[in-house]
Amino acid sequence: MEIRIREQLRFYADFDFRIDYVNWTISFSRNVADGRRDNVKISRGEENTFIWCFFLAIVQVAMDSDIEAYDWVRYLYIDDPISSLDEHNAISLASRLAQLLKGTDRIKSVVSSHHALFFNVMCNELSNADKLFLGRSGNPPVYSLRPTGDTPFFQHVAMLRELCEAVNSNELYIYHFNMLRTILEKSASFHGFKNFSVCISHHDDDPEGKLRARLINVLNHGNLSLFEPQAMSEENKDLFGAILIQFLNRHYFNHEIIPEVNGEV
Repeated sequence: MEIRIREQLRFYADFDFRIDYVNWTISFSRNVADGRRDNVKISRGEENTFIWCFFLAIVQVAMDSDIEAYDWVRYLYIDDPISSLDEHNAISLASRLAQLLKGTDRIKSVVSSHHALFFNVMCNELSNADKLFLGRSGNPPVYSLRPTGDTPFFQHVAMLRELCEAVNSNELYIYHFNMLRTILEKSASFHGFKNFSVCISHHDDDPEGKLRARLINVLNHGNLSLFEPQAMSEENKDLFGAILIQFLNRHYFNHEIIPEVNGEV
């Protein structure tokens, strides 16, 4: 088992371990510039990595069809295995896990996670697997599963679709300005700008763009919008629709996800 653990651990960490089978303890060591250091303290992320590699070693044993002791295993459930890991190790872990799961048809696997990057890598690696969202609603709560294709995966895309639908239905509330500003900020940051106003201004000397940015700031910080929905005035609805349409005209999104918005800039 230790050999199997080390085969996994070498992909994620630079420390080694020793299992004391008399006292049932595990100690860790690390090679440093002046030699080997024993009984070192590892971080929480490294500890989780070691536990994960221990688990993978057991999974490998269970997947070996010639090992009778694990012949009873039919299902494998893995819940969010990447706690405290950095992005590099999260990608590496997801990729290696996917390759491991591809290696058997005897054991059926379910992997759950709220980590977007890990989920994305797993989806790409396991292209034929079922991909579902688990949701809970109601009182008492009712759980439901729905295909990921029913909802845009990235939060800002889901928010943008909701705003377009709100404009088309004319059901706009002050808190929608908060959602709009969030989308504008994410877009500006993605394109390397410091201020979201560049997403609604065509150039620095653009009084109309500056006015719209100022109005978004003012309406975004209204106290009433934080506690209960307050409908927009007709004037603000026109302003909101104009900003949204101008943003969509300048930044292309998938029309199969983002509906067309009624009206003109």
